Amino acid sequence: MKCNESKMAQNFIRSFSLLVFVLFISPILLITINSAKSSREILLNPLSLPENWGKIWENFISIWNNPSIDYRGSFLSSVIITVLSLTLISLFSSLAAWGLVRYKSKTSNVIFYLFVASMVIPFQVVMYPLISWFRTLSVNITQPLFSVTLLRSYPGLILAYIGFGMGLSVFMFHGFLKGVPLEIEEAAEIDGANKFQTFFYVVMPIMKPIYMTIIILNGIWIWNDYLLPIQLLGVGNDIQTLPIALSNFAGSYTKQWDMILSSSLMIMIPIIIVFLLAQKQILKGMVDGAIK
Repeated sequence: MKCNESKMAQNFIRSFSLLVFVLFISPILLITINSAKSSREILLNPLSLPENWGKIWENFISIWNNPSIDYRGSFLSSVIITVLSLTLISLFSSLAAWGLVRYKSKTSNVIFYLFVASMVIPFQVVMYPLISWFRTLSVNITQPLFSVTLLRSYPGLILAYIGFGMGLSVFMFHGFLKGVPLEIEEAAEIDGANKFQTFFYVVMPIMKPIYMTIIILNGIWIWNDYLLPIQLLGVGNDIQTLPIALSNFAGSYTKQWDMILSSSLMIMIPIIIVFLLAQKQILKGMVDGAIK
């Protein structure tokens, strides 16, 4: 009897896992299938298989060479914004979490809870105050002193991503660092290492799985984000990310569905490759970063 119940439970788990897998993979399959069709074929029967799979490459080439979307320039802008944002988020949040864990006080607890609270504040709530604040800072501080404006530029968008990405990152680093023995750092200090050397040469290598997890989680968000770039960069700017460039195929009256879906596939491919290469580190980081 127990054996039958165990088999039923295993079959249920397998069936449920298969259902979840199908639900998650079906949008990617639909995008891939319809990327090999014309807009008319997509509208007539979006679930049918394409007659000519080679049309995917034709659409890719057309998008790559299309001056109105400027895929190459948009790709470069997305890479610059994503790489710089991830680097600074990872560095600042790990340093902040390390300081909050190792130097406990009432103030450090308040600061940590503020980071956690920032995770539940949606961007829409602070969207217009943020733009107004960036405009004021640009006029009064950054532009006169550094000849840098925070609107329609790389620095402003990267600064915004750092602010919105720090909450989750500090939370995960904080949970991981609480399980790292203090004796490891004390041994390094006995050997003559200062605080920064201890962090960069001892603590940072231990946190590699968390770094990979933070990079992937924030990387997917930053790479695919549309709302924050469209607010801070605007339309028709020399700097535009891939999601903004993709929106050029969606006009007020007509939508080029073949180009929209093909460019969506082109945008997804880099982040999928990175995820597949780093999935073991991501899973380890998610487990290690849990609250201990």
